[in-house]
Amino acid sequence: MRRRFCHPPRLTPPEPEAPAPLPQVAMGPVEGRRFLALHLPLLPVEATGPADGPVLVWRAEGPRRQVVAVDARAAALGIAPRQNLADARAIAPAVQPRPEDPAAEARRLETLGLWTLRFTPLVALDPPQGLLLDITGMERVFGSEAALRDRALAGLAQLGHAAQAGIAGTAPLAAALARAAPGSIAATGQEEAALAPLPLAALRLEAPLLAALRRLGLECLGDLLAQPRAPLARRVGPALILALDRMLGQVAAPFPSLRPPPDFHLSREMLEPLVTRAGIDAVLSRLLPRLCRRLREAGRGLRRLVLRAHRGDATMQEIVLGLGQPSRDPGHLAKLLEGRLDALEPRLGFERLELLAEATEPLAALQAGMSAGAVPAADAAALAQLIDRLGQRLPVWRLAPRASHWPERAVMKVDPFATFTTPEGWAARPRPLRLLRKPEQIQVIAVLPDAPPRCIHWRGGWIDIRAAEGPERFEPEWWRDRPDRPVRDYYRVECMDGTRLWVCRAGLPEASPRWFLHGIFA
Repeated sequence: MRRRFCHPPRLTPPEPEAPAPLPQVAMGPVEGRRFLALHLPLLPVEATGPADGPVLVWRAEGPRRQVVAVDARAAALGIAPRQNLADARAIAPAVQPRPEDPAAEARRLETLGLWTLRFTPLVALDPPQGLLLDITGMERVFGSEAALRDRALAGLAQLGHAAQAGIAGTAPLAAALARAAPGSIAATGQEEAALAPLPLAALRLEAPLLAALRRLGLECLGDLLAQPRAPLARRVGPALILALDRMLGQVAAPFPSLRPPPDFHLSREMLEPLVTRAGIDAVLSRLLPRLCRRLREAGRGLRRLVLRAHRGDATMQEIVLGLGQPSRDPGHLAKLLEGRLDALEPRLGFERLELLAEATEPLAALQAGMSAGAVPAADAAALAQLIDRLGQRLPVWRLAPRASHWPERAVMKVDPFATFTTPEGWAARPRPLRLLRKPEQIQVIAVLPDAPPRCIHWRGGWIDIRAAEGPERFEPEWWRDRPDRPVRDYYRVECMDGTRLWVCRAGLPEASPRWFLHGIFA
């Protein structure tokens, strides 16, 4: 029977607060978990775009062109899936045949998956035509599981998608109910009773395996449950037993969530869509203090904040903030978001805003004026906030020592808050304060082949050398350099005006070496 879809109910006022955070993506037999499955039977047709007449979607299977999906108008003309395309066009010449587009279906399914993040932070794709939502605890937000189901179906209908739904304690069983018994809600602990009347096709097994089961006289999943497992596994293989165990929650089922589970989650749903920056700022001015209060109560600090803005056209926009050190200061977070909110494009308006703390760390409260070390805690926090604000506008990094004696490899860029240890023997000898990004080639006059230079030609003029020290030889690093890379001999030289330079000879004296200026000491 085709499911009728009503108009979506009027949006409810903003809920007071989202439920407790979901600490892990544990999709196996975890006590108390609940899943909502959404099945989109007409997705192949809907993904091809709007049409002004009946539409069918076909697929080439060898030399045969087979109908895989039809819309309601084509079904009313007597066309059904698995018909030959030629037969379908003979039955209804006015029907519009469109080739199957799996890529468009996948893109649309992912778009709808992001849209359903307004109902729960944990959503997984169930290709080719399904979505799985972990709705554990969400009945406190929407009133009941049935209300959440109806809200999701009404929203999909408003977006132009026919959908069926099922709710159960395991994701595979919820998906089976959505396809074979739309609208069903299996109570916790009643998985076997909900599974028994479903057809064998609900397991989504290979066609030869389903045919073998039917030859054994098995018509529904209840018939399978009544069979001894060991003989059945020997007869048809372990895939059937695994599928049954996943439905009953006896074996963990994979749940690849579209987004990582947040530690804390707050949301606000609008009675009227937000279309102005002032409205967005007003909502965030309420959500941020509440989020920081929950972080303070839990003794946590924020390291990664995500702002999700859901638009009415089923699209979602995200702003991601990474913090160098844990923080729960709403003023600081508001300043970080201030420069990023201009990137949002409301168009017809945002229907829902969410704040998600995707990464947090323990953060103990510090009394004002107390010192955590050499730097007062207030000064350290102010420096961290300054670096966070700078990081929203330009790359921020600092240099750290690296275990390499080759000059250009002796340091590396790291996060400004990263901790590191200095390798043993690093910078045992003086090194220039300024190392040129690209060494400049120079000409040198030396008395002896291995002697330091007496005069150098640099940037258009000759410079006399008053004192020199060296050489300091650098051998190539055999584990990363090419075999024919020349050795380098470095000299520290002082010019007549007091300037000290770091010059090097690339290659041995007898091999026509070249000279370079690599650094400046002062």
